[in-house]
Amino acid sequence: MKRTTKIVCLALVFCFLIASTVKAGLSIIGGLSHQKTAKLGEIYKGSILIKNNSAEPGEAKVYQTDYTFCFDGSNNYGPPGKLERSNANWLAFNPHRLIIPPGEVLTVNYTMKVPDNPNLVGTYWSMLMVEDIPKTSPESSQPEKGKTKIGITQVMRYGVQMITNIGDTGERNLKFLQTKLLKEAEKRILQVDIENIGQSLLKSSLWAELYDESGRYIGRFDGGRKHLYPGTSVRYKVDLTDTPEGTYKALVVADCGGDDIFGANYNFKFEK
Repeated sequence: MKRTTKIVCLALVFCFLIASTVKAGLSIIGGLSHQKTAKLGEIYKGSILIKNNSAEPGEAKVYQTDYTFCFDGSNNYGPPGKLERSNANWLAFNPHRLIIPPGEVLTVNYTMKVPDNPNLVGTYWSMLMVEDIPKTSPESSQPEKGKTKIGITQVMRYGVQMITNIGDTGERNLKFLQTKLLKEAEKRILQVDIENIGQSLLKSSLWAELYDESGRYIGRFDGGRKHLYPGTSVRYKVDLTDTPEGTYKALVVADCGGDDIFGANYNFKFEK
């Protein structure tokens, strides 16, 4: 009996990378995000470079999904073109399967055709998945001879975000969902969940400014930078461990660049 169980390791993409490499197998050169500001009716093209880092021929398949995420850490890779803001149906790409010689780089070319629809505003996106096909996989076109396909196969999969911004259109807006003060591994953490309730992709840096009861400025504490598509949410964690016990007022700021700065005020009491 030939049976293979597949474990998929997904390389998620919130950051724009210069290159994503691994010691062996396949990798993506040039980044895991392709973003373009386009006009209605515009057609633009691009390419994804896939490198085989191993000493043997490598095989990969390329396919589409939609993509959303939530502050609780969940990610959803649904059927392409189903989400309201999916651009999967605008995208054509080729080839869908590749065999890459050792040490070589092959190209997946794509064409994005933006509809000439005046109702389109803001950001639209989807994913192109590049998945390694091991020789032990039933999908392989170059199987290992004389080996029965039984066991566990580990598969590396990269998600390349395909992002289209319709000009400079779309409302930019954030909502603070909930803020909690937590203790995690002897650390005092300010946990902040925010949601993009606008129409455009936001690149948000979050920090907290603390003031004591007399109004004296204590300091600024950074929570990092994250990307939010419309309708998605993320969780920030701000380390306040070094702040002495006491009662504080906090101004929590989410800076999305330019004039797009959002804030909320909170009161906290730090105890032992």
